[in-house]
Amino acid sequence: MQQTFNKYINYLEAEKNASPYTVRNYTNDLLGFFDFLRAKKISSLKEVDRHTLRGYLSHLVEQSFAKPSIARKLSAIRSFYRYLLREDMISASPAATTSSPKLDRRLPSFLTVEETVRLLEAPDLATPQGQRDRALLELLYASGIRVSELVSLNLEQINLDTNEIRVWGKGSKERMVLIGEPAAHALSVYLSQGRPQLLSKKGSNALFLNRYGGRLPVRRIQKILEKYARLINVDKRIHPHLLRHTFATHLLDGGADLRVVQELLGHAQLSSTQIYTHVSQSHARKIYLSAHPMAQKEANDNKQ
Repeated sequence: MQQTFNKYINYLEAEKNASPYTVRNYTNDLLGFFDFLRAKKISSLKEVDRHTLRGYLSHLVEQSFAKPSIARKLSAIRSFYRYLLREDMISASPAATTSSPKLDRRLPSFLTVEETVRLLEAPDLATPQGQRDRALLELLYASGIRVSELVSLNLEQINLDTNEIRVWGKGSKERMVLIGEPAAHALSVYLSQGRPQLLSKKGSNALFLNRYGGRLPVRRIQKILEKYARLINVDKRIHPHLLRHTFATHLLDGGADLRVVQELLGHAQLSSTQIYTHVSQSHARKIYLSAHPMAQKEANDNKQ
């Protein structure tokens, strides 16, 4: 199993061009699955059937894993078995007929416009790290890109003449994202002032650099957001994906078409974007008061 697993990871990296984040998660999830198989004295992948997988899912429930974590682990197993089918190592996948746990559909959290402005203005622009942080915060909010897409950005993907960025998303799909003037200005300042100070002698083509001149990793970006969340004292857990939620919510609140937002987010299915069709309470109230005839009457009566 170890040899097959190693080939699969190489396949993810070389052929699927999966992000380091995806490779890390799939590696951890599959290693946990293999540990379960060894505990059950199963030495061959061909011995795994639907009952084995159901037993593994029950084991995860007993270990108090959350439903999203269990669903992700099963997704990793499904991907692995698709690879085994592709390589003719098995004749059928036991994961194909194993259902994922039904997830609770929760509305994504997001920042208000006022909270977003406070976050974007938090970095100290007198330092190269502050200029970098301002640029990456502006870019996350202005474009809605994933943090994995952000860390993989190289200089040649940025076009400040047209305010466009070429992004490689999930499944190696390429798309163009747009940024506004504030993000373009922050990037320009960082590229002309902050980045040259962070760049080491050996050089790097990465857009965002750490203090040693290397590519800024995902974990460090999470730490950066946590730092500024404490500074502005927002009672929300601020993480990179929260800015993606905020980007989509603010666009839809502003009247953007759902399919345009889908394209900008890089969602393959419109259903993935539809969760953002909730609107803020203030926006919902404005629409209600302007559209409902009796609400208009009530509002006028209150003014008198």
